[in-house]
Amino acid sequence: MNRCCDTWNPDRPGRREDAALLAGRGRFVADLAAEGSLSAVFVRSPVPRAAIRALRLQGARAARGVVALYTGADVARLPRPRVNPVLGEFDAPAMPVLAQDEVRAVGQPVVAIVADSEAAALAAADRVEMDLEALEPVCDAEAALTAPPLLPERASNVIVEESWSSGDAERAFRNATVTAEVTIRHPRVAPAPLECRAIAAEWDGDTQRLTIWSGTQTPHRARNDIAHALGLARERVRVIAPDVGGAFGMKASVYPEDIAVAFVACALGRAVRWIASRQEDFLSATHGRGAVTRGRMAFDAEGRILALDTDMIFPLGAWLTFSALVPAWNASRILPGPYAIESVAVRVRGVVTNTVPVGIYRGAGRPEAAMLLERLIEAGARRLGFGPVVVRRRNLVPSEALPLARPNGTVLDAGDYRAVLAKTQARADDDRLREGQRRRRERGEAVGLGWSLYIEPCGRGWESASIALEPGGRFTAVTGSSSQGQGRETTFALIAARELAVSPESVSVMHGDTDALSNAVGALASRSVAIGGSALLQAAQALVEKARPVAARLLNAAASSVVNVDGGFAVSGRPDRSVGWERIAASADNELRTDATYTADEEAWGCGCCLAQVAVDIETGRVTLEQLHYVDDAGTVVNPRLVDGQIVGGIAQGIGEALLERAVYDADGQLLTGSLMDYALPRADDMPATRLDRLCMPSVFNTLGAKGVGEAGTIGAPPAIVNAVLDALAPLGVEAIDMPMTPERVWRAIRNAENRSDGKEKRR
Repeated sequence: MNRCCDTWNPDRPGRREDAALLAGRGRFVADLAAEGSLSAVFVRSPVPRAAIRALRLQGARAARGVVALYTGADVARLPRPRVNPVLGEFDAPAMPVLAQDEVRAVGQPVVAIVADSEAAALAAADRVEMDLEALEPVCDAEAALTAPPLLPERASNVIVEESWSSGDAERAFRNATVTAEVTIRHPRVAPAPLECRAIAAEWDGDTQRLTIWSGTQTPHRARNDIAHALGLARERVRVIAPDVGGAFGMKASVYPEDIAVAFVACALGRAVRWIASRQEDFLSATHGRGAVTRGRMAFDAEGRILALDTDMIFPLGAWLTFSALVPAWNASRILPGPYAIESVAVRVRGVVTNTVPVGIYRGAGRPEAAMLLERLIEAGARRLGFGPVVVRRRNLVPSEALPLARPNGTVLDAGDYRAVLAKTQARADDDRLREGQRRRRERGEAVGLGWSLYIEPCGRGWESASIALEPGGRFTAVTGSSSQGQGRETTFALIAARELAVSPESVSVMHGDTDALSNAVGALASRSVAIGGSALLQAAQALVEKARPVAARLLNAAASSVVNVDGGFAVSGRPDRSVGWERIAASADNELRTDATYTADEEAWGCGCCLAQVAVDIETGRVTLEQLHYVDDAGTVVNPRLVDGQIVGGIAQGIGEALLERAVYDADGQLLTGSLMDYALPRADDMPATRLDRLCMPSVFNTLGAKGVGEAGTIGAPPAIVNAVLDALAPLGVEAIDMPMTPERVWRAIRNAENRSDGKEKRR
């Protein structure tokens, strides 16, 4: 198969999902209330850490419309959900569905109230009285390292610690011409999808089955975890993900509220639903990022990197989601990124804090690794007096060295990092930009250019799919990769149609229902097209082979002489002797359906390069992001339009982290950014002129040759923007500014640099 990206049709009409959504015909969990459904609300902890001395519930029980109340004692025996042990086996802290003896974060659910309407449940919630004995909270990850244990059963707040090394880093640092050091404090960010968390559950007493409608990106994981929590066999739980309005990792794991609603539906034998408010998501859904990363990088006189030494601290929050350790794991195994560095020492720790859990968020450790590397290289290049592109090019892993096995167990697959860098330079006309920067600086403007390069792992493991020939010659494809707005139905229809030699319009795509496939993984880690697409490709190939004997019988020919052609089959060399899929469907003795489970033993690794140009207002500190040039290698590209959309969406979230977004807890553990009045998301006018291009180097580690792209923009954009701002301010002596680079932070950095300069003049 020719896998160059332009073999797929880029001019095909827009996403098939859009017509219903744009016309308001989308079906989200909030639209699916069963007749007579009850509403649940949760009374949450108003403090970050306290012992529960008493709960007074009499007033709430007597409130109009209340059907039942539940506390921690009612669900105390439910086992906690699993945590993925990607950093090795460990003892995860307990996660009660409802708080029992203590609360460990603002927003933790304490009481569940079920009433005949949401309004009645909310009114009853106001009558709940909690007697809490406040305890000293710890909300900062660095402070948690030395604070007294927050969990009585543990001797330390460090839940997990891992390290790996290669070469002799200390010797390399001793021999270095230049050493660069940086500390990066990533802001906590709120995923903030358009649709908040939502779940509806209904127990069928006749079939003894629980049906759940959930805005989840992993329906099968949700089914497995809820079944485990309730002590039910998996086949007695069905999870359906209808239309889902975004996820970004926030909806990859089950929450206490999910288990509570499912438990209540079983206990009452009624349909129960809970639709989170935006404030509840800020207070109790997962945050992303928040890591503190420190690094040292050693260079020789020619700008070659001799060694990398890193120490990374990741906050985990008060309890751990299934994927809680994935950001720390990803960051540690990605290093040293696209660069050939012989001596590397990496240490990573995860710590508990009195905050909401910190989980996977678009990028999940990839942005943390890229930011650390790109800031170190920029700092080293500046100290050496070399251009930032020179140092990067000099240290990139050459394409002829790929695939490359690294000491930490990762295997980088096909790619050309130097070509990605060169293409970005050419498309941006780097020399022209530098000349423009020089002229503007002569006029007194603060203008900066910032580079970043990155690699990203795109998921390994397995995914399932099936495809069936329907009466009339249409096809139904079922994928285990669910969708939250990525245009997956469009993409998967293209994959199946190309293999079946039919139009995409003849392929219906189903996803998000655990009854449609017995097992699946879901949508996360940029794995859906690479692994889910490969599974569907194999299912389509198997269907062609299964239909070939039927076609041969109809054509009165040997099966070996029958070939797949547009719309059906024909005798090889005799296009006039053909049969279409509609007749094959009508003539088959048995159902023509095939199932496939595809496993990728190694990961595809995408890569990319970003160049940002910014202007900084010296008087106000305002940063204007003027343009971004972005080149990404996502391997085989099925639908270029959707790939570009994913990159631009990721860039928007990367801009948010670099310049705007920050979830803030005060010294008392209260969340100060609990609404969109306080938490700054990027708007349309924050987006710069963005020029996209791509390289298509198919992966050797999956059948489709695809690499992930959904997280790319969040990885490449932030380091480029940060480097551009610091490049703009370098003539003033500014060397570091924490993200987000808000006008206030930038203004203070400029004033502090001026004060240092004035102090030097006075000392002279």
